[in-house]
Amino acid sequence: MNSLPEPVSETPLDGTEVQDLTAREVSQTLSLRSLQTPGAVPGYQIEQCLGEGSFGSVWLARELRTGKKVAIKFYARGRGVDWSLLSREVEKLAVLYTSRNIVRLLDVAWDHDPPYFVMEYLENGSLAQRLERGRLPIEDAVRIARVMTQALIHAHGSGVLHCDLKPANVLFDAGGDARLCDFGQSRLSSERTPSLGTLFYMAPEQAVLDGVPDARWDVYALGALLYQMLTGSPPGRSPALEAQLQRATTTEDRLATYRRLLLEIPPPQAHREIPGIDRRLIEIVDRCLERDPARRLANAQLVFELLEQRDRARSRRQVVLLALFGPILFLIAMYWMADSATSRIVKTAEENLLQRALAGEVISARILAESVNQEILNRIEELEAEAVHPDVRQYITAATALAEPELVAICSEKAPGQETLVSVVQRLNAVREKSGKRHQDRSWFLTNAQGRQIYRNPVEGGTVGSHFHHRDYFHGQGRDFPESATIGSLMPRKVSGVSAAYQSSATGQFAIAIAVPVWDESHQQVLGVLGRSLHLTDLLNPWEDQLKGEARADQRFLALAQFVEIGEQGRKRLALLDHHWMTAANMAQRTEPPYIDETQASVIQRSETERTDRYHDPIGEFDPNYQGNWLAAWSRVQNTQWIAIVQERRDIALKPIDDLKNVFVRLGSIAIGVFSAMLLAFWLLLRRLSM
Repeated sequence: MNSLPEPVSETPLDGTEVQDLTAREVSQTLSLRSLQTPGAVPGYQIEQCLGEGSFGSVWLARELRTGKKVAIKFYARGRGVDWSLLSREVEKLAVLYTSRNIVRLLDVAWDHDPPYFVMEYLENGSLAQRLERGRLPIEDAVRIARVMTQALIHAHGSGVLHCDLKPANVLFDAGGDARLCDFGQSRLSSERTPSLGTLFYMAPEQAVLDGVPDARWDVYALGALLYQMLTGSPPGRSPALEAQLQRATTTEDRLATYRRLLLEIPPPQAHREIPGIDRRLIEIVDRCLERDPARRLANAQLVFELLEQRDRARSRRQVVLLALFGPILFLIAMYWMADSATSRIVKTAEENLLQRALAGEVISARILAESVNQEILNRIEELEAEAVHPDVRQYITAATALAEPELVAICSEKAPGQETLVSVVQRLNAVREKSGKRHQDRSWFLTNAQGRQIYRNPVEGGTVGSHFHHRDYFHGQGRDFPESATIGSLMPRKVSGVSAAYQSSATGQFAIAIAVPVWDESHQQVLGVLGRSLHLTDLLNPWEDQLKGEARADQRFLALAQFVEIGEQGRKRLALLDHHWMTAANMAQRTEPPYIDETQASVIQRSETERTDRYHDPIGEFDPNYQGNWLAAWSRVQNTQWIAIVQERRDIALKPIDDLKNVFVRLGSIAIGVFSAMLLAFWLLLRRLSM
């Protein structure tokens, strides 16, 4: 879109008439009062308004003969100041028609009401629109700045000073190339009439009502444009400075405030912090933005030459760096070539072997996770089958009222007069013994709706008759509560599930309880909870021997982990619940589980199924046999918070590679010969590049 100058940039209009802020606002209101088409244009079909300003508007139109889109700039009135603006801009565009970097003038109608001229339409928008998305990459900014510099060189060479270079006046054509537009504020180099640009792009000496146009105004604006492309904001702009400008009541006051503040604030520095920016480009920006015009680059030609010098210096720097670091690179290449054949082949073989091994570990981890899940489901089904038996419900009702000695006698099958209850105990005991053939449960137990244990097998342990309403297996809230919790404050679980893992006080190993609710016949309330407990080690043992194969038990094994909350702030860490090392003897003196490294724990947490060939076993802190790198794969166990881990020693898995390395030792002499050839080719190439 061909944009119009901003209000501040359009005053004064010629050398004699200066509008104050109030007059400018009235003028703008009049020009924007209607969005109707200014009038028909012979040979063109007007389609839509592209932009409006204080003295006119720009419209998109289509040439009827060719169908080509053009931009038509109408001036609001045909006499006085507006006629001067039109004639001035048309005059400059006509002079600059041959420049590829400037929007071209196609037609002009002096006698039309309102008067207008026709320009090229550039459909890819303005630089201002592009900068709304943020700053540009360095080389994109330099490329656009170079094109603007060439446009200014052509304009200055034709005796035209633009005087209002800003992002809104840089448009992009269909090929993405930048083009300079809007010469409404331009002056001939021979003119002495002032011209105001746009705040934050105007040089300090331009911000006066009697300034004499100078090529250095465009140089400053070019520097401001490049600075904004690099940093995202024009130099000097800040909320505090804009607030002071807004308090000015007239154009003259605003210009004086702008000029004073621009000279008082420190030189802009943000472009120096751009990652990857080079010293020469910083210097170009600084020299364009010199507040003192005597120290500023005199014209656009000098800016262009500095940009060209920067390009040549960057090209030479590559050759210099190549010549400087060439010998060092060759020394590195000598070492690399001597070892490359062995390293590459061995590395490829090692990666293939690791991938196959890890793929197997992933499959094993998935099978383990699914097997554990299926085992839990099977045990839940066994409990649920017993929980719906009428005798169990009757047992809960009858046993709830009994004292502890009577309950112990019933569970021991030594309770004369309680044959009915003893028969229920005998049947539950028989079911436990039958299911224990897979791997032994630690116990079976039954509580009433208040959490009081009324059955346990084995009966030893002194827990029959005690309350366990605080335990997770009873209420199913994911954690144990303090024993001091009031009886009745925690309701029995209503769905079957697995309790949170807890550390056995007897063995130090971790155990779980699988529990199901016992409902009354109408399913309106829970009568109690039937459960079974077992060590996690017992849960994994059936698959341990199948997994390790011919390897030693401490070289390939299974582990189980879970994220747990630590401390009052609830920090989560990945704790080992079961591991080959975590026997009763090793865990007897430990009050908390080993924790997996937080870096590895975060990797495990982010993925459902993953693998690594650099796993560090946390048990290595306690036992040197578990130090070093391991292959590991993990998979989450459904319906639980557990993570099943399969791990194998990395050095054991890669042992065949060590044998392969010896085969390639004799290739060292060949590598030396290859390096000699590379050295010769390198120096020949360097010689050609230096010519």
